[in-house]
Amino acid sequence: MKISLIWEHLYMVFWAVVFSLMAGLPLGVLTYFYPKARKAILWVVDLFQTIPSLALLGIIMVFLGAGKVTVITGLTLYSLLPIVRNTYLGLREVDPALKEAARGMGMSRGYQLLHVELPLASPVIFTGIRIAAVNAVGTAVFAIFVGGGGLGSMLYNGIRIQNMSMILKGTGVLMLMAILFDFGMGRVEVFLNRKTAGKSRVSAGYAD
Repeated sequence: MKISLIWEHLYMVFWAVVFSLMAGLPLGVLTYFYPKARKAILWVVDLFQTIPSLALLGIIMVFLGAGKVTVITGLTLYSLLPIVRNTYLGLREVDPALKEAARGMGMSRGYQLLHVELPLASPVIFTGIRIAAVNAVGTAVFAIFVGGGGLGSMLYNGIRIQNMSMILKGTGVLMLMAILFDFGMGRVEVFLNRKTAGKSRVSAGYAD
């Protein structure tokens, strides 16, 4: 197996998650602040999930051409839903008493968001990032069809020449990659939950 294929795969997944976080976090905040825009934003990001991944990559390729840019763009759009939705849910589920206490201390809306609400919502937001990353690992196999490379090329070639060993190796690496992402990010999620629980208790003390 070529190690370069693994690095290509990770490269596309990494940048897709980075860009989806850069876009998804602000969109999630907008859905929280502006109820009128919530339905439209969630509808759009949900729409991307309903389009078959290969079809979406094909549409993007018409405009951006074949290559990794097309793959990263497609993966970014596919990764938006869990990040946007979890950002909104995380902010919505912050204890109203803590929000009231922050306002009572004279915090501006932006300061309250950055220093109270987002830190407390971080475990739920990180769950969305975790889901997006694991899903991107699997979806990136379609990169081969739009000139992106990655582990999908190993599976495609294995199927084309009916090489079961090649197919099993590629599948095994993909499964291992997804498991490692899920486990590693799961540990971070546990840490964030513990940290947030401590902050909530301290903040509740101030609120009282």
